[in-house]
Amino acid sequence: MPYTVVWFKRDLRVQDHTALTAAAARGPVLCLYIVEPSLWAAPDAARQHYHFVLESLREVYRALRALGGRLHVVGGEVTEVLGRLHAAAPFDALYAHEETGNALSFERDLAVARWCRAQGVAWREFAQFGVVRRLRDRGEWQARWEMFVAQPCLPVPAALRFVPLPWSDTAPPDADALGLPTGEPPLRQRGGRVEAMRTLMDFLQARSQQYRGGISSPLRAPTACSRISPYLAFGCISLREVVQATRLQIASLPPSATRHRAGLNAFISRLYWHCHFIQKLESEPELETRNLHRGYDGLREADWNPQHFAALSAGRTGWPLVDACVAMLRETGWLNFRMRAMLVSVAAYPLWLHWQPVGGWLARQFLDYEPGIHWPQMQMQSGTTGINVPRIYNPIKQAHDQDPDGRFVRHWLPWMRRVPDSWLFEPWRMPDSLQRDLGLRPGEEIPRPPVDLEQATRVARERLFARRADPMVRAAKPAIVDKHGSRRRTQIGRAHV
Repeated sequence: MPYTVVWFKRDLRVQDHTALTAAAARGPVLCLYIVEPSLWAAPDAARQHYHFVLESLREVYRALRALGGRLHVVGGEVTEVLGRLHAAAPFDALYAHEETGNALSFERDLAVARWCRAQGVAWREFAQFGVVRRLRDRGEWQARWEMFVAQPCLPVPAALRFVPLPWSDTAPPDADALGLPTGEPPLRQRGGRVEAMRTLMDFLQARSQQYRGGISSPLRAPTACSRISPYLAFGCISLREVVQATRLQIASLPPSATRHRAGLNAFISRLYWHCHFIQKLESEPELETRNLHRGYDGLREADWNPQHFAALSAGRTGWPLVDACVAMLRETGWLNFRMRAMLVSVAAYPLWLHWQPVGGWLARQFLDYEPGIHWPQMQMQSGTTGINVPRIYNPIKQAHDQDPDGRFVRHWLPWMRRVPDSWLFEPWRMPDSLQRDLGLRPGEEIPRPPVDLEQATRVARERLFARRADPMVRAAKPAIVDKHGSRRRTQIGRAHV
């Protein structure tokens, strides 16, 4: 009996699921999620990502059980699993959503396409976001994004006919079996559709009133930001659902709700930027591994300093706001956009670290790691795009601006609670006698910055701008703008929501 395999990837829901709906209209379906050892062994994969996926899969499983079927979770490489399934119970179509992932997932999808051609299996992929595959003209992109998000959200198919897996289901492998490093943020968000919808509605109805003015503060951002980014990254909720629910909430507000309306409109803008950045990686997959502007090749690569990276990743740079951000990431798996940008800026300029290894480390720290946003942002904050004005954040100034009373750093760095206010921003400058009086325990010694911030930043700026001024580097800029630059007239906001 011909049937369609619906391959779930980073689309862990049954609502507004184009691949499932199209397959159901065609005939019987087998719903499949494949735990791919090669992807989970990649340097950007983390235990927290896998556990979030498992939590989300349980809800998809329950939803399909309620419809009379089930989600089959199988371990193995995709073409091997498909080959085994096809040999046991031949299928004639494979449906899935498009994925703009890392290089491994890109090569995996190419291998699946070749396998389908060889077996005569129809291979259809459907848009997951407002990202256009094989986009020829960036000038058309905004209109196509608007067209995508305006399409009606698809209901759960009413009449699904399920095909069983032709062998007995087994439990998915655990994180240890996949070789994922131990440890994950104890306070991370939990996966699944229920939590996604609760988080979204709480934001739209109440928390979004804090959005404007609140999202830059590391103290206020955990509630002012939407916090739906991991649910979008793993597809527990669709982009269309979020945009349409937001616009519906805007339309329901009274005229007097100006602050609430402004927050929601700013949020819509960031949903646009979410796809704008993913489009960059879709159009140029090499962004994960090489500089967008090749004129910046060799700028940092030969100067990698393992001591600088160790200080950053351990949260021992000596700059309290930087170290508190690392501590928050370690506990929660989340950080607001301004603080993410500051972390990358500190890595790229005073510490002079190349963006690629730093990006791999941060990918594992961010629960909401979305490759299409992550890698273009890493490059933008590191100054290697050639089209963005470099943002060089001073971590001491940021602490004065965003955490003037030290509430954030004292929350995440307990030893800072004993540091007097007068030394709050540069505690390493405290006299030794005063440091001894703090009664710090072993391991709490006040770290000293590995570089002089002002001098190292000045040297980094000079090196970067000397490269920017090179005539050949300048000459290559227009082609990058043409391929990747935004055509939107109102450029508000950034990609993380």
